[in-house]
Amino acid sequence: MPHIVVEYSDTLAEAFDRRAFGLALHPVVAKTVDTTVDACKTRFRRLDEAVIADGAPHHAIVHIEAAILSGRDAENKQALTAAVLEVARAHLAPVPGLAVQITVNVTDLDRAWYAKHAEVHPS
Repeated sequence: MPHIVVEYSDTLAEAFDRRAFGLALHPVVAKTVDTTVDACKTRFRRLDEAVIADGAPHHAIVHIEAAILSGRDAENKQALTAAVLEVARAHLAPVPGLAVQITVNVTDLDRAWYAKHAEVHPS
């Protein structure tokens, strides 16, 4: 926790610096929701096909789902949403001719049902 899943239009593959986004995002998320960078996980899903608006090929999307442990108040979630959006905008270069929508949704992971196991194996 947090678990972050980023879906993005394939037309943004070259313009969206995903690794830099994840590396910049983790400290921001950790500070905003009071966790550690080590707890953050970001996965990317390239969308080969998406229908946006009227379906014209000049539309593209980046959608970010950030799931955090339950118990945060509305102000904290709003701050996280704004911070994630800001970091995403900073890591997406303009693509001439594309109309890009960036969306963010913050959801709760129920503390009663969320479980984690982590191991470190010596090299």
